[in-house]
Amino acid sequence: MKLFKSLLVAPATLGLLAPISAIATEVNLDEISNYSDVESIEFANSFKTDELAESQLIAGGEGMVDSHNHDSDSFSETTTASFSVDFAIGALDGKGTTTTVTDGDETLQAVYGFQIDLNTSFTGEDSLDISLDAGNGVTSSGSLTGPLAEFDLNGGSEALTVDGVSYTFPVGDKMTVIVGDNTDGSAMFTTACAYGGPSNTLDDCANVNAGITNGGLAVGASYEIGNGFTAAVGYAGAETGILTEGVMDAYGANLFYDGGSYGVSVTYGIIEQTATTENTYTALNGYYSFDNGLSISAGYEVGDLGGGTALADETEAYFIGVNGEVGPGELGAAIGTAGVTTESSGNMIERLMYEAYYSYEVNDGMTVTPLVYVKEGTSATDTDETGMMVKTSFSF
Repeated sequence: MKLFKSLLVAPATLGLLAPISAIATEVNLDEISNYSDVESIEFANSFKTDELAESQLIAGGEGMVDSHNHDSDSFSETTTASFSVDFAIGALDGKGTTTTVTDGDETLQAVYGFQIDLNTSFTGEDSLDISLDAGNGVTSSGSLTGPLAEFDLNGGSEALTVDGVSYTFPVGDKMTVIVGDNTDGSAMFTTACAYGGPSNTLDDCANVNAGITNGGLAVGASYEIGNGFTAAVGYAGAETGILTEGVMDAYGANLFYDGGSYGVSVTYGIIEQTATTENTYTALNGYYSFDNGLSISAGYEVGDLGGGTALADETEAYFIGVNGEVGPGELGAAIGTAGVTTESSGNMIERLMYEAYYSYEVNDGMTVTPLVYVKEGTSATDTDETGMMVKTSFSF
């Protein structure tokens, strides 16, 4: 456990990560950061031929003009950009069968993630959103998919890539529609969960599959029924074929009730597996917030595997979490299934996960979050997995 003790100085070691560079072709992020004293930046750039020399926006910032004086062929004054960087350092003790750590127990690892969010509005009520990611926090193989996989860091490579494009707009006074690529089909769903833990597993609040996340093309809509009720629907498919036989589509619906200090939601999802089989999932979630700032959340999901056998055709997931302000930060703890529990030979074999975290906001742009978690093993060869890690997040 000596290695775990080293995590106490983790924030200081983040300075060692300074040489890491995420370089995007044709974009000088170092120079752009000079203008990042506020959370959002207004970009205005006129492309009139006779004013090109004085109004062209380049890496050094030349050409940023007064947003009150630009005309119709300039960037919209509502266009904003926000930036975030996450550094994480952590170690793992124990090896479950789902862990890919190959260098022995207590391997200390460090990773990062970077994200740019671009947003603009054309009517004041709509929103065009583009997300650009980079980082080494998610890899297809190797030890980085072990303990630090629980921190949902951005980026699967150190090349800046487009992570999603979506357009949201109102239809009438009560309906909102979203169309996007590489976007969740459940983008307009509302899950009744006040728990916002940092782990990649339990932050689903047991709504694991019902809230469809196929990526690819997505279309969704939400409707304000009134009296606290909101309904939403969503569809997700592949770019190679929309509503086409042989392409795995996903559909979902969600109903949410906001009671002020409490909320309840039910979510139903259908995910096609083959041209003739599909899995269906139903998730029920709820939360209650006390006057002292403490909140308790719970969730339960059951699934029916259309392609499963008679003895293995069901899944279930459950979760309960508590979080609230303690001192200058937020303290939270949760217990739940590690993903979903799948029926095997007529029995449910559970693998539980426990976690505790403390999120401390150093200032408006920096937050430090330590996390400790345990995933139970299910057999002598699938041992318990204990992870300790610290994430430092910057937003600017």
